[in-house]
Amino acid sequence: MATKEQILDGLKLVADPELGINLVDLGLIYDVSIDEQSIVVSMTLTTQGCPLHESMIEAVRHVVQMADLTKIVYVDLVWDPAWTPERMTVEGKRMLAER
Repeated sequence: MATKEQILDGLKLVADPELGINLVDLGLIYDVSIDEQSIVVSMTLTTQGCPLHESMIEAVRHVVQMADLTKIVYVDLVWDPAWTPERMTVEGKRMLAER
């Protein structure tokens, strides 16, 4: 059984296609909840009109499924609270500044 920390580490492999920074350090992953049957990832995007949202959601689903093949994976795309740059980690801000 994968832990929340392991899933978040795995999600660092999924990068925003425009910025090239992983979703965790961008602050787009709001929560990971795990129960006996499922894993739910609550996430957002930097903008609601992101044309690549489906591919990002599928990448998240794939990475989480690989972390625990025994559970159903749900990705919950949320808009509240809205994403702001303040949600970025220190590492994410550093990566953005280096671009």
